[in-house]
Parts: sequence; C-alpha cells; structure tokens
Amino acid sequence: MITIRSLCYRHLAIDALDIPPGLTSIIGPNGSGKTTFLRLCTGIDLPEAGSVLIGDRSPRYAEIGWVNEFPDRNILFDTVRDEVASPLRFRSMSCTETGDRVERCLELCGIRHLQDRSIRELSGGEKILVAVAAALVHTPSVLILDECDSHLDATRTAALRQLIKRSGTANVLQCTQQMEVAAQSDQVLYLDEGTVRLFGSPREVFSRLAGTPFYPLSWKCRA
Repeated sequence: MITIRSLCYRHLAIDALDIPPGLTSIIGPNGSGKTTFLRLCTGIDLPEAGSVLIGDRSPRYAEIGWVNEFPDRNILFDTVRDEVASPLRFRSMSCTETGDRVERCLELCGIRHLQDRSIRELSGGEKILVAVAAALVHTPSVLILDECDSHLDATRTAALRQLIKRSGTANVLQCTQQMEVAAQSDQVLYLDEGTVRLFGSPREVFSRLAGTPFYPLSWKCRA
C-alpha cells in the first residue's frame, strides 16, 4: 500500500490517497504533475509538507525500482550484464549471489542474448528493457516507470506488461500517455493541475473521461 497524506510540493497538492497493490497507471495533461508525483513516490524529491509512505516507510528507506522516461539517463555502465548487476554491487552483495540474481533477471526480462553487448549499440527499446532489468534485480517492493513505454512499439509494450506481471512486484506505478495501456491496469489515477481528479478502476475513471483525449480508442470503437 502507498499512503499519501496532506502532500504539497511545488504545484502538486494531494489531501489523501491510498494506492493498493497492483498496477496503477498515472495519466493526465502535460504539466499536470505526473512526473513530480512519481519522483515523490521514489524519494528522489521530498515533499514540502505532508507524507508519502511505502507500507510504513519513507520512500528513501524502501526498496524501489525506478526507470526514467529517457533510458540513457538510467545507464551507468558499458555492458548490459554490468548495468543489470550494478544495484547489487552497490549493496556489496557477494559475487555468487549477484551472479545468480543477474542470471534470473536477464532470463525474466528476455535479454540474456544481450548480456555481453555494449549498451551504446542497443536500440531505445532494448535500453528500456535493460533499465527495467536493473530496476527489478534487487526485488523492489515498488516499481516506478515514467513513460518508458513511449520508446516501445506495441509488441514490446505488451512484452513489458507481461514482464511486470511475471516479476511479482507488489506495487507498480506507471506514467503513460497511452490510454490503451492504462485501460489494462488495476487502477488509474488521473491528475490535472496538480490535483487528483479521478482514481479507481479503469472502468470507473474512463467512464468519467468519455469525450476527452483521455479515453481509450478501442473503447470508442466498441461503443
């Protein structure tokens, strides 16, 4: 559970919000506070007032995996294997444990064939998968994705969705501009002008957004 109370930071203001386990998509107009919200949930930024709790912990003391919208900003090392291993090495984990975890994560993410490649040689979509693998390798309780699907085609977006399910991560927050992606979430959070306007199941939220740009095309066709 992610619990937010009396949160204020810059133009973002949220009185009370409880996000249960599952996949939650964050949608809304540009400048509505989506990335700011995610940065507060990761602990990258700290609120000016109020609190964000992951379970009963501040985000800075919780296990969180973070993937930035721009994959090159996530990457520190030259090869895929070293990049995926880096969070474990920073924790001074043993070589044996690190190797075992990296092997499992490469397999989970379907990028074992890339492990010895230089990241500079990868496509944008491949870099996203490497960044997701590095975020998952330490088994986070929360995975946060900031519009990383903007670099993926439909096939890889579907593969990423399946990967998230297989990872078993309790809470996943994803900011997306693709309403078809958001429609397949457990919950949808609609932000506008720094405020939570709607939160609930996709059916509950999108029923209030019919006639706006924030309505899945497939739902329009079905209607």
